[in-house]
Amino acid sequence: MNGGETEQRLAEEAARLADLARELQESASAHISKTWTDEQALRHRAAALQSDIRALQSRINSSSSSSKNADLKDLEKAEDELCRARSAVTDGDLASLLPTKSHGAFLKMFLGPVNVRATRKEIQLKVKQEYNSYRDRTAFLFLLFPSILLFLRSWMWNGCFPALPVQLYQAWLLFLYTCLALRENILRVNGSDIRPWWIYHHYCAMLMALVSLTWEINGQPDCAHKQRGIQLFLAWAMMQGIAMLLQNRYQRQRLYTRIALGKAKRMDVVWGEASGVEGQLWALYPILFILQGFEAYVGMLLLRTAFVSVVSSLAGNLLWELAGLDGSG
Repeated sequence: MNGGETEQRLAEEAARLADLARELQESASAHISKTWTDEQALRHRAAALQSDIRALQSRINSSSSSSKNADLKDLEKAEDELCRARSAVTDGDLASLLPTKSHGAFLKMFLGPVNVRATRKEIQLKVKQEYNSYRDRTAFLFLLFPSILLFLRSWMWNGCFPALPVQLYQAWLLFLYTCLALRENILRVNGSDIRPWWIYHHYCAMLMALVSLTWEINGQPDCAHKQRGIQLFLAWAMMQGIAMLLQNRYQRQRLYTRIALGKAKRMDVVWGEASGVEGQLWALYPILFILQGFEAYVGMLLLRTAFVSVVSSLAGNLLWELAGLDGSG
């Protein structure tokens, strides 16, 4: 008797929980439907506001070219107000309601058709913060790895690089540039103002690292001559690491200033040499020009080495065929 009553209570409790689950499901569906309807209305209003801002900006630009000096103050005031409106639209929570940028073929190739747009601003800023931290870490490693290889070459390897450490470094470069390109594409989808050419140049760097993995790292005899290109490449990488550390510091300071003045969004990141102030850039100019010149020299040296190797190989094959013809005659 007691067992039957217990089972009946359990059945009644299960039925009560099932009814509660159905009630909560209906409430959740109604809430989601209402939220989606409100969100669509906000999306239309945000898109209309963004279109009005663009139209007014074009009118201000056309008026500024034909206005007199007396009217410039009113135009500057209108420009400031429009800048505040644009910042509220693109740099606040309203930005998540605007149409997202295309993910692009690169993200689709690695991640598939996955939406990487964060709906909450704090998550977007966390993505940007992690990107900046990654750049700082890799700039230090960019300087550390070739320094260790060059030091071990003279101290332990008797002036001759083994193949494995150099190829591991080149594989790390491929990983580095691939990660940077992925993170920058994700930042761009989330509203960051990264120029496309900055991402494309990382695509080229990925190709460079992939090609460098195919280098034939010859040893003795005459190791110093055969590995001259590798030695110069590592020296260039050290210079690049120093330039990256200086750029990250100077450009980060300039970006904070631009954000405080309302001329940049909080999601923007540093992406090139043009973000520093004039005095800071004067400190970077000598390093950047020397770096580019040295990079061109290393490229020409590697191109000449490859050309000489191809010509020598063709000449050897030709001599071998001529020797075979003489022998058969």
